[in-house]
Amino acid sequence: MIRRRLLVAALTLGTALSSAPAWAESLADTLVAAYRNSALLDQNRALLRAADEDVAQAMSTLRPVVQWAASHNFQQVDGIEAVSTTLELVGQMTLYDWGRGQLAIDIAKEQVLATRESLVSVEQDVLLTAVQAFLDVRSAEQQVALQGSSVQLLTRERQAAQDRFDVGEITSTDVALAEAQLASSRAGLASAEGQLEVARENYRAAVGRFPDDLDAPPPLPRRPESLELARETARRTHPAVRQSQRTVAAAELSVAAAQAERRPQLTGSLGLGTTRAPGRTLLGSSGQENTTTLRAGVQASQTIYSGGRLPAVHRQAMARRDSARSALLDTARQVEQSVGTAWANIDVARAQIGAIEEQIVAAREAYEGVREEATLGARTTLDVLDAEQELLEAQVDLITAESNLQLAHYQLLAAMGLLTVAELQLGIPTYDPSAYYSAVRDAPYTSSQGESLDRVLRAIGKQPGGN
Repeated sequence: MIRRRLLVAALTLGTALSSAPAWAESLADTLVAAYRNSALLDQNRALLRAADEDVAQAMSTLRPVVQWAASHNFQQVDGIEAVSTTLELVGQMTLYDWGRGQLAIDIAKEQVLATRESLVSVEQDVLLTAVQAFLDVRSAEQQVALQGSSVQLLTRERQAAQDRFDVGEITSTDVALAEAQLASSRAGLASAEGQLEVARENYRAAVGRFPDDLDAPPPLPRRPESLELARETARRTHPAVRQSQRTVAAAELSVAAAQAERRPQLTGSLGLGTTRAPGRTLLGSSGQENTTTLRAGVQASQTIYSGGRLPAVHRQAMARRDSARSALLDTARQVEQSVGTAWANIDVARAQIGAIEEQIVAAREAYEGVREEATLGARTTLDVLDAEQELLEAQVDLITAESNLQLAHYQLLAAMGLLTVAELQLGIPTYDPSAYYSAVRDAPYTSSQGESLDRVLRAIGKQPGGN
């Protein structure tokens, strides 16, 4: 009867995970939570808004600058004291700069677009980290369940060995072997439980909260028909490639801007001021005088010689442009490599799963055969324990391989630039990177523009009183 129970337990060991209860939290729930709770995404969204303001600052250089100035002066010359108070309103504006201001605006816009792509890269990293955290927790839970089943099985095996020893069928060495294997299995269980706690902490760091009961992963994402098609998609859509392309465009404009620094600049100014200058001598007052002044002027200027600074700036811009071009080529190659690596990992994991499943079938048959032979005295307790250990290791390897297959598919999506909330169709509102830009790109100052900007800030919760 004991032997029959052991055989049933051995069969149960291989199917313990398949009878798990239904879970509550899906992978999509995990990804949504990671997207909503990511401080890293919030940080990079703020960096994008800061880049948006660079466009507004560049735009402001083509607009008038109006200032007021007030002064109060005392002067004594040849015994005559004079006190004057001046209030002046001055406006100044660049009338024509031969394209320098517009180039600065265009450069700032390209940098904004590059920063938007950087934000997409961060989003992909956040979601991929969440996927790995989800799979790690599930894998760790399965490992704990498997090790727990092994402990239960070996506990029965150890008791069976003790019973056989009591009736003189085996020696104390066999009992000691069973006890050693049981202790090893308990150590494996403790290690698996520790790994589960580590996985839960990693999940909390990635998602913002500890995991609830996790559902089985969804069906594997469909991968492209060929590796070359996947690489072509990556070259076209990966945010790192697109960011590098925007950086190259900004570098090209910077070369033109460096050339434009040598061109003339035409500015105009307009000033209105009033001066109150009461004067008196040592012998008495000399009266008071108020003067109103209106002045206007146009000034043209051009740097003829800069000590070599402007040519150096031009050469530096060209060197940075060349660097950006090389960086784009290197980024494209790295992206293609990532696609190829993820593609290979999928094939490897699939092959491993097929081989391990065959191994499990063979290991289970071997275990059953060895166990039956041991009852007839043709096998030792050590043989039985070894067969059980081989079956356990194969089942552990299967858990790892299945997790690797899932992860490799999402790594492929990330390598292709498709691991985003929009591409995954998670069905939640996403951050609109153009909303803040649209509100600030024209350097708003008037009340209507300011109110529009306030609504944007409240919508993203970055203003006091916002949700």
